[in-house]
Amino acid sequence: MAAPAYPAWVTRWVSGQWRNKKRPPRLRPPRMLALADKVANRREQATDATCITEMSVMMACWKQNDFNDAPCAQEIRIFYDCVAKAEKERKNQDENTLSSRGNLPSSKVNKLLGRFPQITRYV
Repeated sequence: MAAPAYPAWVTRWVSGQWRNKKRPPRLRPPRMLALADKVANRREQATDATCITEMSVMMACWKQNDFNDAPCAQEIRIFYDCVAKAEKERKNQDENTLSSRGNLPSSKVNKLLGRFPQITRYV
């Protein structure tokens, strides 16, 4: 396995060849390095708009019939069936699966961080 290729300045900095061979400044973090107990809730993937064509057909029917529901009952039923099917598919998606990039969703990460909190002080 090949070693990672770092830029030249990293090699000089690590080896001590920094500003006329002086040691590099010591890096001190402003606070203790530890994971937070939760992450921000973010939407993992953009959801696609569903049932757009059915909705546009239903609205066109309404417009033709002066927004009367009786003549457009078939279009309304088709739209509601599409919405119910899309909602069922969305609920069937397992939350435990990895996203397309291979990352855990934020809700799963928060669950794991809640089960294993960071110890910031020693007893």
